[in-house]
Amino acid sequence: MPDIVLSEGLYDRLREEALKRDVPVEELVVDALLKTLNISLDPSERVELHVKLSEKFLQEAGGFLAKGDYVQASEKGWGAVAQVVKALAAKEGRELRGHRDLWLYVDELAEELKDRELRRLWRSANTLHQNLYENWMPPRDVVDAMDDVKRLAEKLRKLL
Repeated sequence: MPDIVLSEGLYDRLREEALKRDVPVEELVVDALLKTLNISLDPSERVELHVKLSEKFLQEAGGFLAKGDYVQASEKGWGAVAQVVKALAAKEGRELRGHRDLWLYVDELAEELKDRELRRLWRSANTLHQNLYENWMPPRDVVDAMDDVKRLAEKLRKLL
C-alpha cells in the first residue's frame, strides 16, 4: 500500500475525527476520497482494502509491542481484527459501519460456524479497543490479548 505524506497537524486532526467515528485514519481518508470523487468500490476491492489494512495494522501492532507502547499496540491490534471482520462482510456485499454492526456480525459468524471461540477471541480484541481509550491493561494482558487478535485474524482470514 503506498504511503501518503501528511503534515503532523493534519494527521492529528484526521486522527481526532477518526477516533470520534471509531474508524482508523486510513479508512476515514479512503471513505472521504471515494465519496468526494463519487467512486464506489465493488465488493472484491473493498475486501482487498480491508485485508491490506488488517495486515498493516498487525505489523504495526508488533512494532509497538516491541517498543513497549501498549496503548498504540492496542489500537493497532483492535484495528487489525475490525478490518478483517469488515473484509468478511464486504465479501458478502455488506458494509459494517459501527461497533454494534461489528459485534452483531461476529455473533452471526460464530452461530453459523458453531464456533464459540470466535466470541471469546472477539471479546479479547475488544479489551484492546477499550484500552486505547483508558490505558488500564497491564502489559502482559496486552500481549495476551494480541495473541488472541492474531488467532482471530488467522481464523477469519481462512474464511475469505
